[in-house]
Amino acid sequence: MVVGRRRPEPDPGHGSGISIGGSNNAPLQNVVGQNISHIHQSASVQSAVDIDAVRGLLAAFRADVDHNAADLQNVTVLRAMADTVDASLVSPDAPEIGTLRGIATALPALVLGTAVQQGGESLVNAIGGLLS
Repeated sequence: MVVGRRRPEPDPGHGSGISIGGSNNAPLQNVVGQNISHIHQSASVQSAVDIDAVRGLLAAFRADVDHNAADLQNVTVLRAMADTVDASLVSPDAPEIGTLRGIATALPALVLGTAVQQGGESLVNAIGGLLS
């Protein structure tokens, strides 16, 4: 038995990072020390959407707003936005892009946490697909 014998140091030419000896089984960290072991990624893919698809989602959103009107704080605003989207889609060749973009920006905040959130987000995604 040999007393006082240390483990050999790793070859400095292999690997990367700083070795502090022992087992390095800690969660990964980024350069500022934040734990990044439980990161989830998602991506949304927007593809071209035709006007008829947007109109279909608009009709479903309107029906959803009407069905849940008693529980919605902004029911008048939501109905006005739906009317504006409808009016913006009148010409299939040239929808009013600025108006649609403004509604797509504002609508998610108005439907957040409401009974019409899913329908509103679907409409916004379809508008985004139409504009892309």
